[in-house]
Amino acid sequence: MSDSQQVRRRNAWSLLPLRLMVGFGFAAHGFAKLSHGPEKFGDLLAALGVPLPHVMSWVTTLVELLGGLLVMAGAFVVPLSVPLAITMLTAMFTVHLRYGFSTIKFRAVDAAGPEFGKPGYELNLLYIAGLLTLVLAGSTPFSLDAYRARKRV
Repeated sequence: MSDSQQVRRRNAWSLLPLRLMVGFGFAAHGFAKLSHGPEKFGDLLAALGVPLPHVMSWVTTLVELLGGLLVMAGAFVVPLSVPLAITMLTAMFTVHLRYGFSTIKFRAVDAAGPEFGKPGYELNLLYIAGLLTLVLAGSTPFSLDAYRARKRV
């Protein structure tokens, strides 16, 4: 195997950790919404003025949970990136933008430990950048998208 083939093969696998972490992050957020009850998230969306807040709470919960699991599996990564990015943009513009960029805002330390302020939009942008990277580079060889592509050939 030539050096360039080895580099291409190594690079093909280099995005696997990113895909797993981005997918896990979305799935974890969706699971948290589901376990706390999408109705509570719907109340938050209503307070933010989101139309059809209780319907959108279920849509967001399912998009994050199922979309995250599918991204982890490397299935339908490109089409799923659009609704997943929309959830991040919505959170960024409705909640996090007013708190600035940084996610970690150290305030003080007391007997209970460190205290942090409200998170900014940094993580929203990191998730969007991760999704965009996966869209541009494609799923790794160890993915359902790659398996489906091999079956078509």
